[in-house]
Amino acid sequence: MKLDGFALAATTNDLTREADARGKADIVEFRMDKAENPIEQLESYDGELPIIATNRNQWFGGKARDQGRLDTLFAASRFDAVAYVDIELETARAKEWILAEFRENDVGLIISHHDFETTPDQEVLTAIIDQCASYGDVAKVATYPEDLSDTLTLLTVLHEATEAGIDAAGIAMGELGSHTRVIGHVYGSKLGYAPLLDDESEYAPGQIPLGKLAALVESTKITGASLERIEAVEDDVTVPSELTLPN
Repeated sequence: MKLDGFALAATTNDLTREADARGKADIVEFRMDKAENPIEQLESYDGELPIIATNRNQWFGGKARDQGRLDTLFAASRFDAVAYVDIELETARAKEWILAEFRENDVGLIISHHDFETTPDQEVLTAIIDQCASYGDVAKVATYPEDLSDTLTLLTVLHEATEAGIDAAGIAMGELGSHTRVIGHVYGSKLGYAPLLDDESEYAPGQIPLGKLAALVESTKITGASLERIEAVEDDVTVPSELTLPN
């Protein structure tokens, strides 16, 4: 599966709820580290949406134990419904040999880097995206902004990576970075994430429920038709040939 444009991922630990994501999401991120019997869920999966398999350990914000974590993720990559696996940059660096084995199962690689405390400087963040891209098909970064200038750094790096031909995805975490989840696609982000939860559930700071985020993303898309409407408005504005001042 090639990400030709922006794809919205519905995050869940329960694949039986895939039907709830249809019409809103383009793909499902299956959080195996938070799921009960994840391989059994994949075996019985008959949904329509392709899957990103993520098995995050505690060091990177997940719940999986280190022992057997990659083996379980590799087992998931054998299923036809799994289009991508998410592998941390640090894991890719330490065990580069395993990436070829994943590719043999015909899955794309999302190489991700998470910084839960800060947002690196633009030069450093650019280098991180370049490294992620050198290992995988999609370079994903998630950073924590301390102020709005940090969110601008993230969006700038995303835009420049896209202009350079890199398939990149970026998120600024926390409430301050919430808006980047809505407009990241405008700057080239290939992936967005939204939790697939009950309406009564409490969402983590910065996360936006799937239905709401899908609507916001749709409302901020820039298309050829949008540009034509803007040009039409400009053409309809009468500009006086001479400026007349009152007496």
